[in-house]
Amino acid sequence: MIKTFALPSSPSRSFNSNIGSFKQFKGYGYGVRMGLSIAQPDDWHLHLRDGELLEAVVSHSAKQFGRAIIMPNLRPPVTTTAAAVEYRDSILKSLQGKTDFTPLMTLYLTDKTSPHEIKLARESGVVYGVKLYPAGATTNSQDGVTDLFGKCIPVLEEMVNQDMPLLVHGEVTDPEIDIFDRERVFIDRILKPLIQRLPKLKVVMEHVTTMDAVKFVESCEEGCVAATVTPQHLLLNRNSLFQGGLQPHNYCLPVLKRETHRQAIVAAVTSGNRRFFLGTDSAPHERQRKESACGCAGVFNSPVALSLYAKVFEEAGVLDKLEAFTSFNGPDFYGLPRNTRKITLKKETWKVPEAYSYASGSIVPMSAGESLEWLPYLPS
Repeated sequence: MIKTFALPSSPSRSFNSNIGSFKQFKGYGYGVRMGLSIAQPDDWHLHLRDGELLEAVVSHSAKQFGRAIIMPNLRPPVTTTAAAVEYRDSILKSLQGKTDFTPLMTLYLTDKTSPHEIKLARESGVVYGVKLYPAGATTNSQDGVTDLFGKCIPVLEEMVNQDMPLLVHGEVTDPEIDIFDRERVFIDRILKPLIQRLPKLKVVMEHVTTMDAVKFVESCEEGCVAATVTPQHLLLNRNSLFQGGLQPHNYCLPVLKRETHRQAIVAAVTSGNRRFFLGTDSAPHERQRKESACGCAGVFNSPVALSLYAKVFEEAGVLDKLEAFTSFNGPDFYGLPRNTRKITLKKETWKVPEAYSYASGSIVPMSAGESLEWLPYLPS
């Protein structure tokens, strides 16, 4: 349950979490501003990369989130349990013991993944899902699945046996399908038949972007099909790719969609529906790789994600529903305990850096240079 409390500040005001609006607070010689105390959130879809990029970005997630589902699309991809354990060790090494952050690993599904590997993954205690990338759908997906029903059914059946979720990048890659329709077509061609064939398979439809995806998830049995939602798909529409010139740092896959789709996603998330939960899909790329003749897809949002989610719920007038979305729905779906540690979101204006530098270059975050109004703090 969200707790609100007063913090010294000016001007004087207090907050009613039921209606999401401020009122002037009189009778004190100093002002107050609102703070929200919620259970520490988890990120159920995160790209940390490896090497120098991993070391540059991992702390941004570890400072705010208790756990994160780590995507396996490295080069080479994380296709085995042994590779997942090794990747987990490198993440923890990068953190140097300075945090209690727990990486939850995933395997990269290929045409050659075996049912035995799924058993090993479950027995390892460190692998919590298997990621489906249709071949060619997004960054480092060239080794992804080419024929899900023809080559992967034995693996998916073993995933049912092991209660191992399938995490889906839900887009077809047929060149004749318009890029703005790829999610909708994937639902019709792949997801609906998959759920009919394996109704007990737990599926997370990652980074949903359309009204079609919202309706599909809402139509499925609760506890079997869920969805993660990113800050960019809650706050931006496809105009954000072109306003004031081409905006490469707003380019991601699945690509941003029409305003009607954005509104449908906001409505679903802020309704309190338990099927939707936080997944940033934060995907860092070095600045020059984004600002190039063939820019990479991915939005780096880890430093601003919680601030932006709070903005969405505040604007909808339902800050009382933020905690369930950020901190409860995800672990409940994965069958994991909720975090007991608390995090505070203060109503405090702060400016997002234009970029974050590291040894090999810099990374531009979402909302670079903008002022945001919520700032997360962990207790010391």
